[in-house]
Amino acid sequence: MSAIATLPTSIVLDPLIRGWLLEDIGRGDRTTQGLLSGEVRVGQAEWTAKESGVIAGLPIAARVFQHLSDDVSFVPIVAEGEQCHRGQVVARLHGQLEALLIGERVALNLGMRLSGIATLTRKYVDQIADLPARLVDTRKTTPGLRILEKYATQVGGAINHRMGLDDGVMIKDNHIAVAGGIAEAIAQISSRIPYPLTIEVETETLEQVQEALQHGADIIMLDNMPLDMMQQAVQMIRQNNKRIKIEASGNVTLETIRAVAETGVDYISSSAPITRSTWLDLSMNIDVSTMEETSILPEVSAKP
Repeated sequence: MSAIATLPTSIVLDPLIRGWLLEDIGRGDRTTQGLLSGEVRVGQAEWTAKESGVIAGLPIAARVFQHLSDDVSFVPIVAEGEQCHRGQVVARLHGQLEALLIGERVALNLGMRLSGIATLTRKYVDQIADLPARLVDTRKTTPGLRILEKYATQVGGAINHRMGLDDGVMIKDNHIAVAGGIAEAIAQISSRIPYPLTIEVETETLEQVQEALQHGADIIMLDNMPLDMMQQAVQMIRQNNKRIKIEASGNVTLETIRAVAETGVDYISSSAPITRSTWLDLSMNIDVSTMEETSILPEVSAKP
C-alpha cells in the first residue's frame, strides 16, 4: 500500500533541520573532526532495517545530509509508505565521510521516529480498509515535530485532522462549559470566524448530539460513546442531515476500531498511532572498502 502524503516544503523544513543539527553538533563534532583532522574522504554507507515496518521520512533524512554537504547522495531503496523487512537495505548514501558521520544520528532519529508512526498507523488503517470510515490523527503530537509526525500518519494511510487551532473550529467540553452550552458556543463562534471555516462540536450524549444538530454544527464528534449509543447518534444525524460529517473519538484501539467503523461514522480520530508508536529500528553502516584516497584541504591564508 502506498499512501499519498504531502512532504513539508523546504521553507518550513530547513529551519527545523538546522535547529536539530545545531542541537546535536554544538561547537563541533569532536570525534569526527578529531579523526579526519581536515582530511577530505568520500565513501558509501547503507541504511538497514533491523525489523520489519513501514518506511517514512527518507526524503527528510536526505535533506539533513544535504545541509552538511552538497555532494551527499541519498538514494532510497524502499519508497515512502512501503513495507520493509528485517535486514533489508532501505537507502544508500555516498559523499563526504564527515557529513555522513556528523549527520548520522539526527537523520536516523527522524527516520526511525517517523517510520514507527507510519508502521502503527498502517496497522490501524488495515483494520478498516474495506469500510468507508477513514482514520484521522489528532493534535497530540510532540512539540516541534507536529508537521513531521502528521506527515508520517499520512504515509501510513491516515488523513490529517486540523494541523493547529487556526485550521478549524472544534468546540470541546471545556469550550461548552465556558460558553454555557453548545447553542451559546456555536452562536458566539459562528459570528466571529472567517469563511469558510467549519464548526465541529464534541458530544458525549444523545442530548448534546440533538443540540449540535439544531444549531448548525458542520461536523459532530461522538466522544467516548458506547457502541450502541454511537449507532443511535449516527442514525439521528443521518435522518436529520446527511451532509453532516460524523467523527468518532476516544480510546480507540486496534481491537475496537473496526467495531467503531461499523457504526457508520465517516471518520475515526485517534492519537495512538503517534503517542503509542515505537521507533522502527534502523542502522547506518559505512562500507570502508569504498573509501577513496585521502586528500588534504588547502590551507586558508590568514592574509586579507
